[in-house]
Amino acid sequence: MAETAHQTICVIIAARNAAETIGMAIRSALSEAHVSEVVVVDDGSTDETAAVARQADDGSGRLAVVSFEKNRGPSAARNHAIAISKAPLIAILDADDFFFPGRFAPMLAEDGWELIADNIAFIHEPSATVRPERFEVRARTMPLIEFVEGNISKRGLKRGETGFLKPVIRRDFLDAHGLRYNEAMRLGEDYDFYVRALVKGARYKVIEHCGYGAVVRQDSLSGRHRTEDLRQLYLADEAILADPALAQAVRAAIRHHRDHARGKYELRAFLDAKSQGGKSAAIRHALARPQALPAVAAGIFLDKLDLMRAKSSPAAIEVPGMRYLLPGIPAVQK
Repeated sequence: MAETAHQTICVIIAARNAAETIGMAIRSALSEAHVSEVVVVDDGSTDETAAVARQADDGSGRLAVVSFEKNRGPSAARNHAIAISKAPLIAILDADDFFFPGRFAPMLAEDGWELIADNIAFIHEPSATVRPERFEVRARTMPLIEFVEGNISKRGLKRGETGFLKPVIRRDFLDAHGLRYNEAMRLGEDYDFYVRALVKGARYKVIEHCGYGAVVRQDSLSGRHRTEDLRQLYLADEAILADPALAQAVRAAIRHHRDHARGKYELRAFLDAKSQGGKSAAIRHALARPQALPAVAAGIFLDKLDLMRAKSSPAAIEVPGMRYLLPGIPAVQK
């Protein structure tokens, strides 16, 4: 068995206005034998998130709940949790998600990694009886280029970016390279964090076994982003590209991701100008940023095309159930 299997995990939960779901998340983390700490950072909630989190305590002394007076964003919350925790391994859990029982054992049985992730099941209606399909525990390496390219969303497809994966991370690697979340980011902060780790030489392994349940919610905060969030996302890529030691293939992949994010930003900024000042303001905005015109024009065209398609064909009804981020080979039932 891998040496890592004898190490313990700190589960970090950044939560804002998550009173309805935080209890489930915490209980799933505390039920894991490898978890020695669960740190919840209440990020300026206006509901009873902190109180509900404390009610989920199992009396084992492993739960810590900290509250920010003002909302500072998930990156700041996670950095604070890292700073006040001690376990050698770190795992991120979103406040509206949960772990399936026994999540960590198959991951910790693997050697040769600084980050290791398992499969994710996207679920509409979680319950105590929901269980993921059993997959073979096949492990493979996630190269930097594959990870970056896997974070470029595609129109017409269900979202499945590799940035959704929630790896276990070695604290000593983060400390050795001074890696922490970029607190200016509220969108794609995980993507940026993992890319910077991979650039520093982190080995990223992925197994097909599914231990993470991601709850699909129509009102998810991750689906609503400010224009500034998009700007910070492409600026994060710019910062990584400033490293002269990047290999050309890696540089090309990150540029592709940067251009994709920047195109979304330019379209949103143009639409903001139109919304706030009308067509004349939008024209002035476009004339002031001629380099953005191709992205704006393409974005408007594709948005209109999507709208036309939606009107001409009935909307597909997604049947509530479970789908997986990664493909996998079903395990042989014993």
